[in-house]
Amino acid sequence: MKINTLLTLLLALTFQPLTASANTDLPTSDANKAHLGQQLFFDTNLSKNRTQSCASCHSPAQGFADNRDGTELGGSLGDDGHSLGDRNAPAAGYARFSPAFHRKANGEWVGGQFWDGRAATLAEQAGGPPSNPIEMGMPDKASVIARLKENTAYVHQFNALYGAGILDQPEQAYAAMTDSLEAFEKTDFFAPFDSKYDRFLRGEAKLTDQEELGRLLFFSQQFTNCNQCHQLNTSARAKHETFSNYQYENIGVPVNTQLRARNGVAADHIDRGLLDNPAVNDVAQAGKFKVPTLRNVAITGPYMHNGVFKELRTVVLFYDHYNNPTRTTNPETGKPWAEPEVADNLALEELQDGPALPDARVDAVVAFLKTLTDQRYEHLLK
Repeated sequence: MKINTLLTLLLALTFQPLTASANTDLPTSDANKAHLGQQLFFDTNLSKNRTQSCASCHSPAQGFADNRDGTELGGSLGDDGHSLGDRNAPAAGYARFSPAFHRKANGEWVGGQFWDGRAATLAEQAGGPPSNPIEMGMPDKASVIARLKENTAYVHQFNALYGAGILDQPEQAYAAMTDSLEAFEKTDFFAPFDSKYDRFLRGEAKLTDQEELGRLLFFSQQFTNCNQCHQLNTSARAKHETFSNYQYENIGVPVNTQLRARNGVAADHIDRGLLDNPAVNDVAQAGKFKVPTLRNVAITGPYMHNGVFKELRTVVLFYDHYNNPTRTTNPETGKPWAEPEVADNLALEELQDGPALPDARVDAVVAFLKTLTDQRYEHLLK
């Protein structure tokens, strides 16, 4: 058994059902829903071949990201053991802080779940994978509910929480299932805020000189542009910073040609990002993807919406190449940076709003980003 699989199982076993006293943000009824959601999150019986659960693609042992064998190219592996998606599974940690998908007064879209925001809430997101043919592969909602009814413990809990006979009403039962999953994903199990950075803010840890330089660079208004998209709060020392503004940007990510060659998606297919969201019909949104949280970013690669970059340092170099004429080569391929998949709507104002970074400052930014790793994952850091 792989060590990460074992860690996932241990986490599933050791997660303690929340009570009102354990988390004052959750009343007892929500705590009971979270307990049910915890069971569902780890249940492989909710996939067609009974091999895949939510935790398979969002492993608690790996920052709620997908690091299974077969996902090295960037896509997420399906329940059938060979289907491979065209996008990288977003890490589910800290996902509760993304607001519901909506359009701001200035016309910009913000929030939601998935890379294109097509699920407005966590509950909507939880309802997608079970019936996705290249994910958990169940044919329909009724089939998922039939699996729930096989488990007498589930029947008892659903009746107690959502009303007697709820599982005899597939649509309502499916909504109840996703509601309980959302309750679980809103617990502190997914967002402990106990990284070295958090401990530094509380005066419990000291950053190294390199990490402190990276912190100053990250939050600088002069030397980098990181915080333009990856800072939610106005203060650089704000507690519970999630390191995303949850908006959408096109930063010129190239096609992951290796993934496309493996998953069978046509080479000329264009992933339009936000424009592929059914709620969006503005061509100015093509190529934009949601700004992800940087929490646990050092241990949740590969990176970008399509997993095209394998190393965190490569990502920083990719950003820097917009300002640094010497950054002409992708270190992972040894070739020039590939062209953007969508060349329109590039966020050039943000991307080119900073000076070139010498190697020492690149390394400092990477060192700082590593401090955003939850304490239970620090052993995974390189």
